[in-house]
Amino acid sequence: MGLAYPKALGANLKGPPERTDGGQTMPEYTLESRFVIARPLEAVFAFFSDVNNLERITPAFLNFKILTPGVRAAQGTRIEYRIALHGVPMCWKSIISAWEPPYRFVDEQVSGPYRKWIHEHTFEAVPGGTLMRDLVRYEVPGWVLAPVIHRFFVRRNLERIFVYRREHIETIMGPGTSHPPVGITGPISMAR
Repeated sequence: MGLAYPKALGANLKGPPERTDGGQTMPEYTLESRFVIARPLEAVFAFFSDVNNLERITPAFLNFKILTPGVRAAQGTRIEYRIALHGVPMCWKSIISAWEPPYRFVDEQVSGPYRKWIHEHTFEAVPGGTLMRDLVRYEVPGWVLAPVIHRFFVRRNLERIFVYRREHIETIMGPGTSHPPVGITGPISMAR
């Protein structure tokens, strides 16, 4: 199964708020993905809260590997991963900062490739299954070059990752129904 282009999934882009950090303006980006999975709420939450499933829904080009043995997701759980981005190996540590089964959990990067990464997963029972929503708020490193790094590297990689993720979730759990868009918002206007 090939990767679909995010435009086909209805990606839309607009500018978010920016924050200042040490006198520098830091752009914050948002990625949002939503779709309905034709499974009950509890089953969908169970799948996504099983940390081992991350490897199943992460593209091979990231060389993703969970380093924390026997980890189980819960409030305060710390998880360490290894990825390789453009051939550069790096460690990523995160913590489950919110845990509200079967409706929501949040993982936050403690250390890793981003200046900030907060990934909220929400689940809602709807007619036909479960609406799964990913909302990621993130900042990229690079200070003044951050918008360029985002535009030419980070954004493209995240779009590929989340399209791959959706396709593999559908392969594992059954076809989903598109629910408004997979999109990345940021301070750079990227008209389609």
